[in-house]
Amino acid sequence: MALTATIYNFDISLADMDRGVYETLALRVAQHPSESIEYMLTRMLAYCLEYAEGIEFSKGISDGDEPALAVRDLTGQLLTWIEVGWPDAERLHRASKSAERVAVYTHRNPVTLLQQLAGKRIHNAAEIPIYAFDRALLEGLTAQIVRRTALEISVTEQQLYININGITLEGTVVEHRLPK
Repeated sequence: MALTATIYNFDISLADMDRGVYETLALRVAQHPSESIEYMLTRMLAYCLEYAEGIEFSKGISDGDEPALAVRDLTGQLLTWIEVGWPDAERLHRASKSAERVAVYTHRNPVTLLQQLAGKRIHNAAEIPIYAFDRALLEGLTAQIVRRTALEISVTEQQLYININGITLEGTVVEHRLPK
């Protein structure tokens, strides 16, 4: 028997002072049986940090040609390709040729990812930010998450403050770049 996805419902009050984005979001996020809770939370946080008109989650793991998150304009044109986790160089090369902007969010060691991608053929590689979340932040969030969760997320100077269940978690989102 096939395993099914676990659905999480997030009610999020987002205040991103860095970008001037203040929104109330109601997200339904499916965690596929093959993905870790940290990966799913990274997707959710990436959605918040990249929030813009037209942002959407992909159809899921079964649609491997699509980004984890995408921002499209009203005509359906892909504006931003957002990867989560550990994308390979070929995928980032294709993404960079398909969208105006590409970003990567990872819950793993970014140094290892940068080493894996170094020297590989990636269109506009130096223009692709790779954002890494503070491990302690993700671990604290993982410990507090339930299937229906209310969060207050504040972002200022790439510092994340997350209020969940009366507890405030904080951590840095560190941006890395591939060399030119």
